[in-house]
Amino acid sequence: MRTARRTMTAGRAGLTGLLGAALALTLAAPARAGATPTAPTASTTASGPAPAAAAPAPVPGAGWRLTPTGTDVRFRGLAAVDHRTAWAAGSRGTVLRTTDAGRSWRDVSPPGGEGLELRDVEALDSRRAVVLAIGEGEASRLLRTEDGGATWTEAFRNTDPRAFYDCVTFLDRRHGLALSDPVDGRFRILSTRDAGRTWEVLPDSGMPAALPGEAGFAASGQCLVTADRGHGGDVWFATGGGATARVFHSADRGRTWTVTDSPVPGGDPARGVFGLAFRDREHGIAVGGDYRAGQPSPTAAAVTADGGRDWTPAGTPPPAYRSGVAWLPHSRTAALAVGPTGTDLTRDGGRTWRTVDTGSYDTVDCAPDGGCWASGEKGRIARLARR
Repeated sequence: MRTARRTMTAGRAGLTGLLGAALALTLAAPARAGATPTAPTASTTASGPAPAAAAPAPVPGAGWRLTPTGTDVRFRGLAAVDHRTAWAAGSRGTVLRTTDAGRSWRDVSPPGGEGLELRDVEALDSRRAVVLAIGEGEASRLLRTEDGGATWTEAFRNTDPRAFYDCVTFLDRRHGLALSDPVDGRFRILSTRDAGRTWEVLPDSGMPAALPGEAGFAASGQCLVTADRGHGGDVWFATGGGATARVFHSADRGRTWTVTDSPVPGGDPARGVFGLAFRDREHGIAVGGDYRAGQPSPTAAAVTADGGRDWTPAGTPPPAYRSGVAWLPHSRTAALAVGPTGTDLTRDGGRTWRTVDTGSYDTVDCAPDGGCWASGEKGRIARLARR
C-alpha cells in the first residue's frame, strides 16, 4: 500500500510438543504490576513505548531475549528456520543471518542493494532464501541466494510502474507466490515453480475485483501466507485501505480466489488486516488495526475455523495495532501477536489475548522445532528463550 507504506518506512532442540504447551502456560503466567519487561542486551536499544496500563512482569521460564545485531535498521522481514537459524531483512538493503541462536549475526546483504527497502524474506532452508524489495516500478524486486547469502541473484524485477509488490510466500520448497497491489482493478500475483529462480505473472481472470483504495500492507511479511508447507495449494492474503478489510483465499496455488470481509476495521489507508497466520487449512488468525501511533484499534484481531470463509472478531483483542502473528509450534490453541507497543499471547486459538511484553516488534515467526523469533525497529531481533 503506497500511501501508508511511505509513512511506515519512516518511522529444539528442547522444545517438544509437551514443552511447547508448557511454554504457552509460562507465557501466560500472571504479571506483577509495574515490573520491567524482557530486558535488552547492552548492544540493543530500549523497548518501544508502553501502553497506558501497568507493564507486564518478566515471564517466568520464557520470554523474548534480544540479540546483538550491531545495526539500527528496521527489520520487517523475518524467517525462522529452527531454534538456531534465522534470517532477517530490512531497510537499506540489509539481510542478516544467524546460525548460533542469535549470539552473532552475519551481514549477508546483497551487494549494491543499499537503496532497497526489503520487507520480506522466505527461507527455504538454512542456506537458501528469497528476499522481496518493495516499491513502485523497478524498486519491487526478488533476490535469491543458495549459499547462505554469500552471493545473490536477482530473480525478478518489476517493470510495470503500476505494480507495487508487498509480500512473498512459499507453499513448499519449489512453489511460491508474491503479491502486488491492484493493477487494472485486480491484485496481481507472481508465481514460481522452481524455488524462486524464475517468476511469472499469473492471469487475473480468477481474481475478484479490488475495492477502491484497497491494497496490501508490507508491514511484516505476513500479508500473503500459507499454512504448513507441503500440504496442498492453499494460500491467503489480507488487505486494507478500502471500505472493508478483506481476506482472499486460493486453493489452487493462486490461480483462482475467493474473498471474505473481515471484522478488522478498514475505511482508511492506515487501517486493515496487516498479518495472517494459519496453522492448518481451516484455522487462522488475522491481526491489524490502525498503524498510526496513538490511534485506537478496537478490533485488532479476528479468527476463522473454516479456512477464511467466515471471520469472528476476538472477544478480547490485543489492546492496540498488531502487525505480526504466529502460532506457537506443537500447540493447537496458542499464538503470539506483535506490534510497536507489545506482544500478546492467546491460549484459546485467538479468541482472547493478553499482553505479555511491551517491547516493540513488527513481525514474529516460529519454526517447526519450536524456535520463535521476533524483529522490528532499531535493529531489534529477539529469540523466545527459556530462562
